[in-house]
Amino acid sequence: MELLPEGQKNNTNVTFEDQQKINQFSKLIMRKDAIEQELNIQRQEKEYSDDVSLELELIDEDEPVQYKVGVIFLHLKQKEAVEQLEKDMESTQGRIDELESEQDGLDAQLKELKGILYAKFGDNINLER
Repeated sequence: MELLPEGQKNNTNVTFEDQQKINQFSKLIMRKDAIEQELNIQRQEKEYSDDVSLELELIDEDEPVQYKVGVIFLHLKQKEAVEQLEKDMESTQGRIDELESEQDGLDAQLKELKGILYAKFGDNINLER
């Protein structure tokens, strides 16, 4: 089985350190994918919370509201529900900020590794998706 294009020869030896860098690159890509999935979930949660916030503003202040906490619903006053939702939205935004920061760090590491690996292996390695 030929992995290189016909006529192209591989004259680069892969050292243990090179293999470690390739493995690290793969692990970073998998972590980045997991972060991206979590970011999508958190962003969707924030969007839902924004919609709920708008709906809560329209509800009568005396009317009880069912507010979901984990797997149960609590009956809260409208004002209490708004306050709790604001806390939850701050928490969600904090988590989004953490994930984006971690993603930026991973991007920097990936860029560095990609540069090192392409410098050594050139067209003999494909690190693109």
